[in-house]
Amino acid sequence: MNALPSIALALIVASAAIQAAFLFRRDRRLDPASHWILLGAFAALAATGIGRSLAIGFPALTGSFDALALFSACVCLIAWAYRAQGGSRKPALVFVPELQFGATMAAAALLAIASSPIAPREVLAPIPALRSAWLVAHVSLSIIGESFFAVSFVASLAFLASRDEAKRLEYDKVAYASVAAGYPIFTVGALVFGAIWAEQAWGSWWSWDPKEIWALVTWLAYTAYLHLRLVRNRRDALPAIVAAAGFLCALFTFLGVNFLLPGLHSYN
Repeated sequence: MNALPSIALALIVASAAIQAAFLFRRDRRLDPASHWILLGAFAALAATGIGRSLAIGFPALTGSFDALALFSACVCLIAWAYRAQGGSRKPALVFVPELQFGATMAAAALLAIASSPIAPREVLAPIPALRSAWLVAHVSLSIIGESFFAVSFVASLAFLASRDEAKRLEYDKVAYASVAAGYPIFTVGALVFGAIWAEQAWGSWWSWDPKEIWALVTWLAYTAYLHLRLVRNRRDALPAIVAAAGFLCALFTFLGVNFLLPGLHSYN
């Protein structure tokens, strides 16, 4: 079981290497295997999470390692689904190989952080305050939403870096679709279920805890993005900048707050 995360990281790196090799082909032919390798990495991480959960008798989501592993697994699954739908007769999104490559690199980075000393791998039973179904829903849905935001971040950076209008259009579509999928999931998980769990654990729906504040900042950033795209119908650089900034806020909420701003979530 301890070897599975390392196997998953090796699979993600192998997938990225295959994708990179095909990105530079003149015929732009798609590789036949990298997305299936990503699915294998997801399976290895899912097995890791299940095994660790069985060991403590509760979903293993409360530690930094488990959260990062789940984050990486979700990004792998989204990257696989993006490629898989791209091969259908009527894909919802045109498949752009460099976006899959960027998402794969993001998954690798998250799992590399999980393998570092800042994320101990010890399997510890959660304290009583964390043994709540609301917490499981809060953490898992928040991470799933943030995983879609990670893909929107990759697409937004590609949009800002490109000068090809046709490609920018596709990057914009992927960024928007990713935010549109992740926003309601993050809203329910981070804000709604988070508030319910906070009331049960601490007796208050809102405590001005640093993690609560930064989760709200993240939500406001993506609310602004959707306003720009849906209400203002902006498809220039501004929505991409807001989406990129939103993910940086999400990343700070996910990691930075725990280490820099001690609060009620400091035991996570």
